[in-house]
Amino acid sequence: MALSFSSSSLMTADPACPFTFLTPIATRRARGSRRGRGLVRAVSSSDDKDKERSTKLVTFLGKGGSGKTTSAVFAAQHYAMAGLKTCLVMHSSDTTAEYLLNCKIGTSPIKCKDNLSAVRLETTKMLLEPLKRLQEADSRLNMTNGVLEGVVGEELGVLPGMDSIFSVFELERYVRFLWNESQGKRRETFDMIVYDGISTEETLRMIGAPSKARLYLKYLRSIAEKTDLGRLAGPSVLSLIDEAMSLTGSKSTLNVNTSARIWDALDKMLERGTSAFSDPHKFRCFLVVDPQSPASVDSALRYWGSTIQAGALVSGAFGVASPNEAGESTERIQETFVPMPSAFIPHLSFASPADWDAIMSNPSSNKARELLSLPASSISMPSVKFDPVKKSVTLLLPGFDKSEIKLYQYRGGSELLVEAGDQRRVIRLPPNIQGKVGGAKFVDRNLVVTMR
Repeated sequence: MALSFSSSSLMTADPACPFTFLTPIATRRARGSRRGRGLVRAVSSSDDKDKERSTKLVTFLGKGGSGKTTSAVFAAQHYAMAGLKTCLVMHSSDTTAEYLLNCKIGTSPIKCKDNLSAVRLETTKMLLEPLKRLQEADSRLNMTNGVLEGVVGEELGVLPGMDSIFSVFELERYVRFLWNESQGKRRETFDMIVYDGISTEETLRMIGAPSKARLYLKYLRSIAEKTDLGRLAGPSVLSLIDEAMSLTGSKSTLNVNTSARIWDALDKMLERGTSAFSDPHKFRCFLVVDPQSPASVDSALRYWGSTIQAGALVSGAFGVASPNEAGESTERIQETFVPMPSAFIPHLSFASPADWDAIMSNPSSNKARELLSLPASSISMPSVKFDPVKKSVTLLLPGFDKSEIKLYQYRGGSELLVEAGDQRRVIRLPPNIQGKVGGAKFVDRNLVVTMR
């Protein structure tokens, strides 16, 4: 669908509801830290209490070399010193984090200091556990006549795409976004997981994976239920998956009713994941910028828009200061990312191991620490706004040029598919706005679509 764009005034949006992001799981335990006690906030509902007890995930997005790993280590130190049990999870061979933490990081969480652990994900090792679980399930169901039993995991190499897939599965073991607490096995419980991923693009794929996978699941279910091949092979495959992952919590049998329960369980699991990544109580991502690099700033703006397209909110922007950072850099970053809050992480010298007590107590770190701890009402902004009176939809899409945005409509005008760059997003329209696209205009960082 071809669109025409024109200039107009920016439509503002109401702030999201506040949240209590820094209340530890360990509020059941006494805290010795004054800062930690100060960060514990009261809650007024059982939903809020459940969100507080859940593990929170924080990650950083930015161009390579902009300071994502430095920012992740800074955040992990901040949360740990606030009294929150924190784990830094990384999927890279880069040793920057080891140097900054003065700690050797292995494939199992190792304690680096009070409240702070770190772990490095390695795909060759992550391959083994899912295979073992499938083999155990197959031995109970006897579906492959021992074929799976003969697979030696250590012989298997890593293929393109496996790094991202298995890092998602392993990260899930820590944050439990997809599972109910009663399902599956959990890694050690942490209040905060700070994730330093392979790349920003792969992290964005991870954020959007649950919502995208639900659509694949819908079509796979249709094939399994409406084709001869699906009806023949589907129940066996689903039973093997259920046995390995304990989706339904009941003994697997090869029948239609069990298959329906497994499909429903898979859909609910992905729905929980989609909700978690869009919920600032559970998930936060921050942009990281090298203020001296225009390419880094432009990339961060684009990652902002891509995160929205993936189904999450960006909580703020960090500049990583250079040794002689000028005040104009701070102003430039603030102006570029307004109305999103921004702060500078102080320059960290690599000449000697970092003294984190001194770094965190330095006034230059205060604003960055405040940004990591701000409530959602202060830092989040809705990515979609519906106006029934004007029958319009306003989409926040920073970082994209108007030529990169395309709109499509399916299912009688009840949905709007927005394509921006390498990301697609489905917007479900309220009944009083549904219809055909009458026009669209690109206003600053917003796409205003008028329906008719």
